[in-house]
Amino acid sequence: MINKKSFFIENKTLKWDGLNPELSLTLPSQYFFDEKIFKKEIEKIFYPSWHFVCHKSELSNTGDFVKFDILKQSVLVIRSEDGSVNGMHNVCKHRGTQLIKDRRGNIKNMITCPYHAWSYHLDGRLRHAPRHETMSGFSMDDWNLSKVRIEEFAGFYFINFSSEATSLVDDIPGAFEAMSPYFPDLNDMEFIEEVDMLVDANWKVIVDNAIEGYHFKLSGPHHKDLAALINFDKYELNAHGKWWDFKGPPVPTEKAFGENVKGQTYQTDWFYNIQLWPMTTIYAFPYADAIGTFNEIPIGPEKTLLRFGHYIPKNRPQNKLSKAAIKWFNEKLGPEDIDLNLYVQRGLRSSGFDQGRYMIDSDRSSNSEHLVHHFHSLVYNALNNDI
Repeated sequence: MINKKSFFIENKTLKWDGLNPELSLTLPSQYFFDEKIFKKEIEKIFYPSWHFVCHKSELSNTGDFVKFDILKQSVLVIRSEDGSVNGMHNVCKHRGTQLIKDRRGNIKNMITCPYHAWSYHLDGRLRHAPRHETMSGFSMDDWNLSKVRIEEFAGFYFINFSSEATSLVDDIPGAFEAMSPYFPDLNDMEFIEEVDMLVDANWKVIVDNAIEGYHFKLSGPHHKDLAALINFDKYELNAHGKWWDFKGPPVPTEKAFGENVKGQTYQTDWFYNIQLWPMTTIYAFPYADAIGTFNEIPIGPEKTLLRFGHYIPKNRPQNKLSKAAIKWFNEKLGPEDIDLNLYVQRGLRSSGFDQGRYMIDSDRSSNSEHLVHHFHSLVYNALNNDI
């Protein structure tokens, strides 16, 4: 009898020659489900990279916090008493108890461990440890919460677990200048909702789907609805190292997402997406007065948490068109994309497939998959050579 596991792995390859995008085969399928490769991604990609946590408006008041979890790590991003924003491991230094379970909220006065009531100032300094005065050689200064690197970019906070990682701003030169025209209210936004969806697919499958326009006019009805709002003759997909963006001007229309366009306000009438390595997207739909965030948070080799966040300008009430666009994304386009992700993940497990062919043309047109190739190059180099 054939051992299916050994047959499958022996007939797959881990090597990838992606030097010529127009002739290259896709990243080998084992990269999208293999446990060993996923463990290597944890070490080489997930923990040394910058991860989106929240917008600064979510931390307006002293004690406001947002918790970010990825794999076995949990981080608190908190506005402290002195007004600074700190990133700290969400774990008590006494016995390793997780301190906070809520995703976001406000902490009054101090962070208190639910186990033995060790308490911490909002900047992570140990405030009190019951009975510490009975201990010999105990110094309060030795038991502060462990810090995590944190940076603000374009009004959003990002964290990184590596002390050796380069600054986020240095990683993505030119990104802020590219995105700013499409997000004029970045410094005046407020959080309105967050939706989490668990998907039985590898995180890279989901990224791949998000960064090519080839399927827009060819897949489901909601993608075709979106494509109808975009002038695909002028649609661009551009790679810039550790960030890439894709954008298209609008097609003049009287209605979008079932609502009248005339008289509405909006961030931009363009379709604009910018993705920051490895898994953060900030986007705007045509005619919607909202900014969206989209993150693929890995849980396992074939399971990903998709986290969608939406923000609107503080100085303008949410209009009908923007509400309709967000509802359409959550209930129509998002689920349609998830179905596509699931179809791909199931197919990648087949012994009848290992590598396909990128549809990349010399003009890098709106239907070209050159951003997928670029993303795969970053993944492959990170796992094999470091980037």
